[in-house]
Amino acid sequence: MSLSNYIMESKSFCNHAGMNPQEIPFPKVVMTPKELEDKRQDYEEILSVVQFFGNKILDSMKGTPILLSVADARGFILHMMGDETIKNMINQLGIRTGIQFSEEVMGTNVVNLSLKHSGYAIQLIGPDHYHEYLHQTACYAVAFHYTDANNLLGSIIIMTALEYQNPLMVTMLSTTVDSIERELMLRKQNRKLDIMNQILMDNTRNGIIITDKEGEITDFNHFAQDLTGLSKEQTLGRSVLFLEPMGQYIYDVIRHGKKYEDIQISFERKGSGTRTVCLFDAFPIYDEHKGLIGAFGQFRNITDRYEAEEKYNYLANHDDLTKLPNRRYYKQVLVPLLERAKRGLHPSGIAIMYLDLDRFKLVNDTLGHSNGDLLLKQIAERLTSSLEATDLVARMGGDEFMFLFPIVTDEQQVVHRAERILSLFQHPFNMNGYEFHITASIGIAFYPDDGLDIEMLMIHADTAMYRAKQRGKNQYVIYSDDMQTKSHEKIKMETSLRRAIDNNEFVLYYQPQIDIKTGDIKGAEALIRWMHPERGLVSPYEFIPLAEETGLIIQMDQWVLRTACMQNKSWQEKGLPPMRVAVNLSSQQFSKEYLAETVKSILEETGLEPQFLELEITETMTMDVEHTIPTLRQLHGLGVQISIDDF
Repeated sequence: MSLSNYIMESKSFCNHAGMNPQEIPFPKVVMTPKELEDKRQDYEEILSVVQFFGNKILDSMKGTPILLSVADARGFILHMMGDETIKNMINQLGIRTGIQFSEEVMGTNVVNLSLKHSGYAIQLIGPDHYHEYLHQTACYAVAFHYTDANNLLGSIIIMTALEYQNPLMVTMLSTTVDSIERELMLRKQNRKLDIMNQILMDNTRNGIIITDKEGEITDFNHFAQDLTGLSKEQTLGRSVLFLEPMGQYIYDVIRHGKKYEDIQISFERKGSGTRTVCLFDAFPIYDEHKGLIGAFGQFRNITDRYEAEEKYNYLANHDDLTKLPNRRYYKQVLVPLLERAKRGLHPSGIAIMYLDLDRFKLVNDTLGHSNGDLLLKQIAERLTSSLEATDLVARMGGDEFMFLFPIVTDEQQVVHRAERILSLFQHPFNMNGYEFHITASIGIAFYPDDGLDIEMLMIHADTAMYRAKQRGKNQYVIYSDDMQTKSHEKIKMETSLRRAIDNNEFVLYYQPQIDIKTGDIKGAEALIRWMHPERGLVSPYEFIPLAEETGLIIQMDQWVLRTACMQNKSWQEKGLPPMRVAVNLSSQQFSKEYLAETVKSILEETGLEPQFLELEITETMTMDVEHTIPTLRQLHGLGVQISIDDF
């Protein structure tokens, strides 16, 4: 059976058992403090191993709230580590160390599924759980064993919020459990065999090195040979110091009586050039009189796990679409750089640059998000090509990018960089056969003149970028103190614009459309104006871009459409000759799936016949063919006229 079948089978069992999915179940079996202490004592070695590798998981997922728990083979929770908020939340629900998970009481859960079907990595995402109180969580679990006898020991569980669910977590957990099983197996073997017998047994998966008390290598097992690429003939009788990097650790054991456990080392395999990562231990060897007779070193290959962790770290610090560093990585670089600069340890100035694409929303609205993604990837490639060795560019989200220039000698140096970056947009982008032009606006802020911390620098660079857009886009602007006042004015303008919609402060002017042959008026185009209660008539060039940026344009479009239809119907009722009224549609309005329904509803509401309404769209809006063709067919079916303006 597949995992999904096991989940369905469990939920069916819960249903037949009469469980109420809306109730929060309370565990029926709870260990006493003494029983829990005894069980933890039994599992002491297992818990220490799990905790070591569990900390590796928590470190690799730093920034993501996760709770890692350990259950024994009977489903009793023995240990919890990780996010305290999640821990406190489930503690309040009765889930804590010492309670037993059973399907009969707790419903469909990862603990019992992983123990019952120990050959599977289990994941329950949201509604996969039977009880609704877990529907906002994502849980993962993998059982672990003593691999020599397939003796089930328990299960390791990860819990996080639903929005952080990630299929890589179950892969990471499986990899970690494999490492835990190997470590537990090694420790079990060490308990059964004395150190000399283990050295003689060459069936371990670890590389083994043994030396005499002078540090000369006396044994080098075949796993050590496989991992290092060195033969016994090349190693026996030589000083252990020639083995890098493990030789120095073993030498310290002999000379200074040190012990090493779980030291992460890496080395290049001789002859192949491949890099191997291992966990390394080194201990002294004593005779029956406790006299030092040599040293023992072992190293086990964790390259796969290490590479998996590196991959997780990469994904956590890079944008999945463009492969550029993300906001998190950008801050990790800039914050310590600013700290060094504050202490006088950074010899030059620092500049950051905020880049935002001009009218990128139009691309998504007209060409579709897949083409928008393709454009972002091409832009990322061009931006990366402009970097110098010390520079950094990151995608902050959407169509926003942030540059870091850590070595700045003067303002003009950064100006040249900005001009070079803007020049990257002079050539068109090829998107599935279409040549598409787009520009960008840039804001620049300098440390320390424009801010002493990352938040202030980013705010000021953002403010300068928006000033570049206000000045006509496709340019850069360096931040200055007077811009802060302008930012407040923009916020005030947005607030007034929202109020204007509610207070009906907009008016329509109608520009007649003349037949040049007869001189007759054949129609009129509706043009929106804003009659501000304090400022008077406001130009659409001032408020339309802000409406598009804030999404208020859709409400304005619908108001214009309804008002123009009502006015045209009123003219007809007063005896004027019937004519068409033209209304411009924004790209955001045209991209809506329900556009035809909106137009039909307004025509029915106002009583205007469809042939007397003309909708104007731009040529760019028609480039998303999959959306355009059915939308135009629906509008044509209503009987309204469609005209296409030059873009």
